[in-house]
Amino acid sequence: MSNSCDIAVVGLAVMGQNLILNMNDNGFKVAAYNRTTSKVDDFINGAAKGTNIVGVKSIEEMVASLSSPRKIMLMVKAGEVVDKFIEQIVPHLDKGDIIIDGGNADYNDSIRRYNDLDEKGLLFIGTGVSGGEEGARFGPAIMPGGHKEAWPHVKNIFQAIAAKTDDGTPCCDWVGDSGSGHFVKMVHNGIEYGDMQLICEAYQFMKDVLNLDNLQIQQVFEQWKQGELGSYLIDITADIMGTTENGEFVIDKILDKAGQKGTGKMTGINALEFGVPVTLICEAVFSRCISALKDERIEASEILTGPEVQPITEDQQAWIDTLGQALYASKIISYAQGFMLMREASNHFNWNLNNSGVAMMWSGGCIIRSVFLKDIKNAYDNNPALTNLTLDSFFSEQLITAQPSWRKAIAQFVLNGVPAPAMSAGLAFYDSYRHATLPANLLQAQRDYFGAHTYERTDKPRGEFFHTKWTANSGDTASSTYDA
Repeated sequence: MSNSCDIAVVGLAVMGQNLILNMNDNGFKVAAYNRTTSKVDDFINGAAKGTNIVGVKSIEEMVASLSSPRKIMLMVKAGEVVDKFIEQIVPHLDKGDIIIDGGNADYNDSIRRYNDLDEKGLLFIGTGVSGGEEGARFGPAIMPGGHKEAWPHVKNIFQAIAAKTDDGTPCCDWVGDSGSGHFVKMVHNGIEYGDMQLICEAYQFMKDVLNLDNLQIQQVFEQWKQGELGSYLIDITADIMGTTENGEFVIDKILDKAGQKGTGKMTGINALEFGVPVTLICEAVFSRCISALKDERIEASEILTGPEVQPITEDQQAWIDTLGQALYASKIISYAQGFMLMREASNHFNWNLNNSGVAMMWSGGCIIRSVFLKDIKNAYDNNPALTNLTLDSFFSEQLITAQPSWRKAIAQFVLNGVPAPAMSAGLAFYDSYRHATLPANLLQAQRDYFGAHTYERTDKPRGEFFHTKWTANSGDTASSTYDA
């Protein structure tokens, strides 16, 4: 076989097939391979029929079909499957060839693969791909990171198939070294969890407190998508609310038990490991966990009591506006927390992430694309060293303006016993972050009392630690101090 293919894609599930078709549409010749070779035949004789896509039946044939440096993109299940494919492919490659992992990998695995392939003289790219099957087919957001010397060889392919912003900029650029691409994708998915949960809380408020029906709620989302809340998730929610089957709304037939694939959980775990308070996203993950306790919740509903919901029937548009402001403010916090986590990881691994570039990549094609990502990009363009998104003049003004509505909405959630874990966590973070003084002085006293963990003093230089003999039985020996 002539080595005329620009790139090979391994894995012919929905995402893999659609990326291949996208590459073909953009003028690239692609070799398609799947471990189950009958899927190759099905694809070539089906969706890829009449294209320039080349079906290959073995790794040897795939490698032989590629121009140099060879570029092989894995679109297979994250984890052990990726490692097994890399192990099989590597013996057939030459130095400078490129392996790309386009799945939802743990960034730690990407760091390991980067180092392992580096020792063999091979180049690795770990890239997040967001946008689902439609995005893969017509333009996803792509977040590549790894060996930078590989970027010039894949840049024209990735940027051609990526979604484009309104001014035509590809929603794809180089993220950084090592596992940075998959870390950014992980945070994207964490923010996605937060966005989805916030929208669900707004939905429940409209349904239970405002007593709106599905079509009325649909109209609210249609209204919101025209303004500052405009986003892909708001768009699809409007569609969902109006969808019927056999004259009945589909939304009313769906069991309230949420699934998850782990990227939100990974965001929360890494937030804890880095000591970054990604509270809203974590509450969104826990909300899915508590939804999974369906049988327990049914039992609890017959035992545990709360306030009876008092539906609001007057000034409903004013309440919808109030709820919209609360949703908007909470959404800002969700993104701010995500960028906090990326900043910490970037500092830890010396990735030098470009936050403005990340916001640009998320502006189209991906699940969390929204109109206010341009404002995030502007914030980091104006100040690349911005400590926190909430401190940007535009976003601080937005939060201060939305604050009364935010508090009013959450108070109404609480008074009616309607849960709003993510929205409440967003406001709690805002209030904690804006307080120069928190009650952690008492917490430090407690730690020192029972464990001699020491504390710093306001009347002494930072970095000096002290221990108090709180009782006659307290010892003089202090424990070592550390930050988690």
